[in-house]
Amino acid sequence: MKAICIDTFVNNYDEIRISEVATPSLGKGEVLVQIAAAGVNFVDLLYCRGKHQNNRTLVRPPFILGLEFAGTVVLSPPTSKFSPGDRVFGGSLGSYAEQISVKESLLHRIPDHWDFVSAAGLAATAPVSYGALITRGRLKRGEVVLVHAAAGGLGLMAVQIAKAAGAIVIATAGSKEKLDIAKRFGAVKGVNYTTNPEWYKEVLDFTGGEGVDIVYDPVGLVDMSLKCLKQKGRILIVGFAGIEGNLESIAMNRVLLRQAQLIGYRFGETERRDPAENVETWKGLKEMWEKGLLKPAVFDQEFRGLESVVPAMKALSERKVWGKAVIRVNGGERPRL
Repeated sequence: MKAICIDTFVNNYDEIRISEVATPSLGKGEVLVQIAAAGVNFVDLLYCRGKHQNNRTLVRPPFILGLEFAGTVVLSPPTSKFSPGDRVFGGSLGSYAEQISVKESLLHRIPDHWDFVSAAGLAATAPVSYGALITRGRLKRGEVVLVHAAAGGLGLMAVQIAKAAGAIVIATAGSKEKLDIAKRFGAVKGVNYTTNPEWYKEVLDFTGGEGVDIVYDPVGLVDMSLKCLKQKGRILIVGFAGIEGNLESIAMNRVLLRQAQLIGYRFGETERRDPAENVETWKGLKEMWEKGLLKPAVFDQEFRGLESVVPAMKALSERKVWGKAVIRVNGGERPRL
């Protein structure tokens, strides 16, 4: 089958090639899925170049790139709850391929009103935002949440989840277009942190000088966010998309003075260490999308075929993408069995 296989870490995205690889074999408790669509993530940009912490141990060449997918079950064990023909989505390394074999626990049924493209961009974003805000952050109704990079894949999920939980959402982004998108998905206030280097003052003004209860940070803005965090507020650290190779150094006396709680959340690590918690996360997400409170956010540029993976990754790295860029691997339509 065709796949984007990383045999050695690359220096630039143009070195990435489509390869012919063996069709995946079905391991114990696994389900074989024909991939119709695959989501593009910032982590992909790091994995292919060996720049992610997981590249030290968990993700070493050779490996198939990609983390999210949607498609049709081709083969499943007799005891599986999934049958050939079922429409599913999930998250697992190896989604930039025609087929993938994954643990049944990583799969979820696609709601009837979603197509493959809509479902393909959820598994690496929605549970991260839910786990951080609801499980770790203990978000309460009426609290004020600041979502950084709010028009990104993680950000738009966070905006919707926070709003669904009854929070007031302030969004940051790097352009008016992206702020407008964040507002369309539920933010009540937009702050441009590109044109306004003292954006935290705008957040303080909006909150009457009190600051926000929670900061959702997939970018690496803890230091600046402390300036607009309420006393005893929580900063949820889920990534460092904006500061590759330049991690923050923070004077810890500022954390003490603010009585701030810095909370890290890694969805993948939670899956490995506490699968039961992830079951509850997906249960909560399902309740939200069944009530119409959570919907996919697919970027409006179309990417067709595995040959479009590199252009999509470049668009993401250049900050041109809002929501989730999705690759239509097999046309984005239901494949024949």
